[in-house]
Amino acid sequence: MTAAVIFGCSGLTLTEAERAFFAEIRPWGFILFRRNVDSPEQVRALTQALRDAIDDPQAPILIDQEGGRVQRLGPPHWPKYPPGCAYLEAAGDPATARELVRLGARLMAHDLKALGITVDCLPVLDVPVPGAHDIVGDRAYAGDPATVSLLGRAAAEGLLAGGVLPVIKHMPGHGRAFADSHKELPVVHADLATLDAWDFAPFKALSDMPIAMTAHVVFDAIDRKRPATTSRKAIRMMREHLGFNGLILSDDLTMQALSGSLTDRAHAALKAGCDVVIHCNGDMEDMRAVAAGVGRLKGASRRRADAALARIVHTPEPLDTAAARARLDGAILGRLDAARGPDVGEAQASGPVP
Repeated sequence: MTAAVIFGCSGLTLTEAERAFFAEIRPWGFILFRRNVDSPEQVRALTQALRDAIDDPQAPILIDQEGGRVQRLGPPHWPKYPPGCAYLEAAGDPATARELVRLGARLMAHDLKALGITVDCLPVLDVPVPGAHDIVGDRAYAGDPATVSLLGRAAAEGLLAGGVLPVIKHMPGHGRAFADSHKELPVVHADLATLDAWDFAPFKALSDMPIAMTAHVVFDAIDRKRPATTSRKAIRMMREHLGFNGLILSDDLTMQALSGSLTDRAHAALKAGCDVVIHCNGDMEDMRAVAAGVGRLKGASRRRADAALARIVHTPEPLDTAAARARLDGAILGRLDAARGPDVGEAQASGPVP
């Protein structure tokens, strides 16, 4: 039995309690954070241990490796990458930025695949509006839907070419939220026509991607009572109007935008139509509560999960990593370091920002 859940773990190695719990519950996959990362050798050992715990050598292992504020792997063992907005800023035009975004994502995939990480929670397809909360901010590729769609696809293609699955997020759009869903529930009052032309557009443009992550945001034009993650109306809209037929993951269940117990949150997200839920913090008591609200991964959800994993390329596109890094550094990182100072891209998110 595989459970419709992705769990984190508490540290750099698995505890015996975690091994036993994962063997019992058999989550579909796992997600890593900064607390789980020290060295390449350690991360490779951890990803192997996670898969061994559930006796599944193909179990997906996820990470948030966007660049900028949200980069779980960083110096000294891994390069720093720029935030999403930096590509267009440095390139000056969307066509050149597209090439650089794909290159950056291809390099990230190279880093991740070497560690046994097979899914990156990227690209961010949110399109910020003026005055919106900066939880998206510089993570966005651009300030208009067409450019976000162009550069988001470039990132997804770079990851896929390197043998790593992309996750489009945060469906159907977090760019209009005036609150941080990690701390409170954002409510968006825009009408459907406005949402369709702006917020939804990148998700429709990338509806062929294998995996998407939901937004913990209420869109009162869709469902006045529930955030998209737990709204049957919103999930149906994602399927029917946005045309997304891939695997839908919830954002992290511990975020304060959601209400009720963790058991209730997990149950509500799956009942609404999410295929798999995510719990990030690695707390054993929390994980047991989530597990109580999660059933088997079966039926259409199982088929979507299998179809997503089938898109992993096991022989990545050839890459001269030294030349590619030199190209990226010269085109983006050098310019941005000179303009902004020495710490660009090194800041790490202190908590989960999936």
